[in-house]
Amino acid sequence: MEAQLDPMKDDLPLMANTSCMLVKHYILDLDVDFNSKVIEGIIVLFFETGSRYRKTNRTGKEGCQSHFDETYKIRTPEPCHIPVTNTSACSSKMEYNDFAVCGKGDEDTSDKNGNHSNEEQASGISSSKDCCDIENHGSNDFLLVLDCCDLSVLKVEEVDVAAVSGIEKFTSAKVTDDSKDMESLRNEIVHELVTLPADYWKEQLHYFTRCSQAPGCGELLFTTGTWSLEIRKLGIQTPTDFPRAIRIWYKTKPEGRSVTWTLDQSGRPCVYTMGSPINNRALFPCQEPPVALSTWQASVRTAAGFVVLMSGENSAEPVQLQEGILSWYYYVTMPMPASTFTIAVGCWQEVKQQSFTAAVQTNIEFSLPSSQADFRCHEEICSHVEYPCRFQNPAARLQAVIPYRVFAPWCLVECCEERLLQLIPKCLSAAYTTLGTHPFSRLDVLIVPSNFSSLGMASPHIIFLSQSILPGGSHLCGTRLCHEIAHAWFGLAIGARDWTEEWISEGFATFLEDIFWARAQQLSHDEVKGQQELKALLRWRRLRDEVQNSEEELQVLRPKKENTGELSESGASIVKHGLKAEKIFMQVHYLKGYFLLRSLARTIGEGLYLSSLRKFVHKFHGQLVLSQDFLCMLLEDVPEQKKSGLTVESIIQNWLDTSGIPKPLLEEGETWRESRLVQQVNGEVTKWVQTNQRIRKSGRKKRRQDEVVFQKDRIKIPCDSRMLWSRVAFEDYYLLPDQLVLLLESLLEEKTLCPRILRCLEKTYQLQEQDAEVRHRWCELVVKHKYVPGYGDVAEFLRDNQAMGVYLYGELMVNEDARQQELARKCFAAAQEHMDVSSAKVVAEMLF
Repeated sequence: MEAQLDPMKDDLPLMANTSCMLVKHYILDLDVDFNSKVIEGIIVLFFETGSRYRKTNRTGKEGCQSHFDETYKIRTPEPCHIPVTNTSACSSKMEYNDFAVCGKGDEDTSDKNGNHSNEEQASGISSSKDCCDIENHGSNDFLLVLDCCDLSVLKVEEVDVAAVSGIEKFTSAKVTDDSKDMESLRNEIVHELVTLPADYWKEQLHYFTRCSQAPGCGELLFTTGTWSLEIRKLGIQTPTDFPRAIRIWYKTKPEGRSVTWTLDQSGRPCVYTMGSPINNRALFPCQEPPVALSTWQASVRTAAGFVVLMSGENSAEPVQLQEGILSWYYYVTMPMPASTFTIAVGCWQEVKQQSFTAAVQTNIEFSLPSSQADFRCHEEICSHVEYPCRFQNPAARLQAVIPYRVFAPWCLVECCEERLLQLIPKCLSAAYTTLGTHPFSRLDVLIVPSNFSSLGMASPHIIFLSQSILPGGSHLCGTRLCHEIAHAWFGLAIGARDWTEEWISEGFATFLEDIFWARAQQLSHDEVKGQQELKALLRWRRLRDEVQNSEEELQVLRPKKENTGELSESGASIVKHGLKAEKIFMQVHYLKGYFLLRSLARTIGEGLYLSSLRKFVHKFHGQLVLSQDFLCMLLEDVPEQKKSGLTVESIIQNWLDTSGIPKPLLEEGETWRESRLVQQVNGEVTKWVQTNQRIRKSGRKKRRQDEVVFQKDRIKIPCDSRMLWSRVAFEDYYLLPDQLVLLLESLLEEKTLCPRILRCLEKTYQLQEQDAEVRHRWCELVVKHKYVPGYGDVAEFLRDNQAMGVYLYGELMVNEDARQQELARKCFAAAQEHMDVSSAKVVAEMLF
């Protein structure tokens, strides 16, 4: 059965036996109840047999050509927008216990606690006792395993898809009264439905919906464990004969870790998927392994006044079912891992500025590199499974800015209108200029509640952003937006086959955010180089600190090394270190991944490197990859690099399979200090340090004189007028936000700064008006030097920036200052109720 793992410390088990059965489509029909903090409803899953049992044709390929092609020649209807409703066949009001159905039929002798032996646990998920091995279940029945946690499963049944009117077009078999024939018929119908050609996606969704509403044809036995839902049908001994369409009634639990119930910044209730380490298994039973690429439809009902946002291709409009109840319907036709499903229900307000937005979208200027323009002159066959792909759509290939919407709590609407709304088209256009076709047809951007544990999260068609990115100019907002937009290509359209290779997603997004942001600002070549060198130095310092203060095993980008991507015979696997609470706050996979890509770009040349990235996107979009796929293609594209000794093996050894700072990076680490922007900061730091020394020596008498001399002796940094929107302006000079960060980090290295210097710092740079990155460093200075007038700034930061303030609690405690410790406990007590679970656990360990 399943391993008993510490839910906050160990590896994350992916229990689904995807080699036996593979989910191809989900239909969710859900009710959101804010009073009970429960999401209740039905999910219908449509399966194909997994790779171990899949039939092949004479060419060796899966037999996916649908009988539908020859038999269904009627006129194509309008797009299907049929939400699932509460029909008699799909009533979600029945009451069952988790194990109620398991008492029927043969006794299930499986271990209800899901224990593995010690040997099995040590190796992750056992392959010798996998869920396709029927002798391990105490019966001869095949056992379907789904990933499931913190759910109350009420009932499981087979769906009689053959009862749907008109469904006979999906099969050539003759219907008889024989039960075996009926089982085969139902499975054949589902097979034909899930393998329809992409051109028939509207009909496919239509019949998925109708099948989901079909009556049941027999309850299935099930058992829920800590990490899984196990389902079997009496007498069915192989996946080939197992029902291909099943319906599950279930409820989430208020304490479930896939969604968080909280209040938005306006004090109104909301619920959203916050990127939990356990992904979506506490939202609906599913197959979590990345290989289980699936499409989905979802109907969500909630009280009027709430807005439902979701990772769907359509911009849903609510339908009133009855007074006070609205239904929202979304769908996705691009197969994606279940972990990318995202939902947010709240009293969100759409941020509109139509006159400005229209002007921006019609006047966006962009230029395509010639190699990228060539991609648009002819169509190439995509390598992914068949779906309606934008890379094959001529209009989509020329769309620099996809349609977008912005949502926020009402108290943040004005701020979003002033800052975020104007940045989105610039960043989308910059991304298109760099990588080409947008993989997704539209984009919603939502400012999520303050308990969000990250600055941003990207899902198909929707981005969550923290409120922390809004104050203090456009720099932090723009860079984070660019980072999340980059995930549309790297992380979503191209996913990691093994989730332990997070760097494939985060390293690429971190590298590309700099390129997107520079193009969005229309910087000159020298300005781009200067800003990127400054950013590299800041990231180098952050990586150095993280390597010094984290476990070595968490610093390896390929923790499974040569076993990366391997699965057990059943398809089950683990995400190594996936449940370590502290891992959520680590940046090593962002930073080492970024430096690897930066090093390759410098070695190959940025122009040629970006051209290779575009080719990689064109070849691998819609697919799952390993590190080797990218590295092999890159070096094959630039064969001269092999002659210089750059090999896939050397890159993996130096960058991916070792802890600490990679050797090639150690050699480069000092070069950024010569940057003009860095030298300007060094000059500022020297003046502050010297002034601090004079004040400490001379005492109070010379206070005013020193401050006046310091203010007059300023460097005036030249500024291009186009940069004004991203720079911080003062009376007679300008500093970039990243320069302010470096300045404050450098001053943090000083043993003592007197209160007058800290007061002058805050006033000179108007630190409380800067972005959250700058204010975070200011708070660290306040804590280190016990600057009491700044304690209010620290409390405010911990309240409003929970995604960034976790380790400030530790700094408040480490000084062993009673007043600071009291401040830490008071802030935690005020935020704890709505704080992210992992954040709360890490902070509690610091405080108590």
